[in-house]
Amino acid sequence: MLWFRSFFTMDKLKILSEDKDILAVFKPAGVASESARIGSMDMISHVKNYLAEKSNGEPYAALIHRLDQPVEGILLFAKNKKAAAELSKALQNGKFEKEYIAVTDSENEALQGEIKLVDWLLKDNKSNTSKVVNEGVKGAKKAELAYSREGAYEDGGEVLRIRLMTGRHHQIRVQLSHAGMPIRGDRKYGGKAAPQMMLSAAVLRFPHPSTGKLINIEQTPSFLDKGVQ
Repeated sequence: MLWFRSFFTMDKLKILSEDKDILAVFKPAGVASESARIGSMDMISHVKNYLAEKSNGEPYAALIHRLDQPVEGILLFAKNKKAAAELSKALQNGKFEKEYIAVTDSENEALQGEIKLVDWLLKDNKSNTSKVVNEGVKGAKKAELAYSREGAYEDGGEVLRIRLMTGRHHQIRVQLSHAGMPIRGDRKYGGKAAPQMMLSAAVLRFPHPSTGKLINIEQTPSFLDKGVQ
């Protein structure tokens, strides 16, 4: 049973971790997490295709969190309803830890330690963008993240590691751009042109839905295949 049309082509699904309850995969940049437009593929369909090949019945795959379409990185799925409920509860209770790696159009070799950014973001549904506004603006939501410098990128700019404390619309992209560090390839928020947006969901930690054991999944960003200087 195929869960997206046969004329779609996509590289083999990259499995990062799998057992009877969970499936963690790598989402390439440019592929939607779910509900893609007709004529394009999405990750949940690709995962269901993979699971359908291993079973006779209709596969169960619940997407636990999402990534923006231009962003690559780790996506987590639950393989049964009980696991989905437990993972969703853990996510809502702040028991998930997410770290991202980004290449920004800024250079600051003197940057040391972890720096926290706290802003208020307002989403514009018509343009599908968000912007930093003053606290108290109607509809604005508090956004928090922390970042540290990993090193210099090979052709300028720098590599940052980002920890998310909140999950707002385009949060990392907006906050870094507002701080003068637009992400390479993120033209919507002022980044320089690049083959892809250089933002990757690189680390995901969460309690296993059955055992409670802390699961740690890491994936090196595709745009850092040559390492950090």
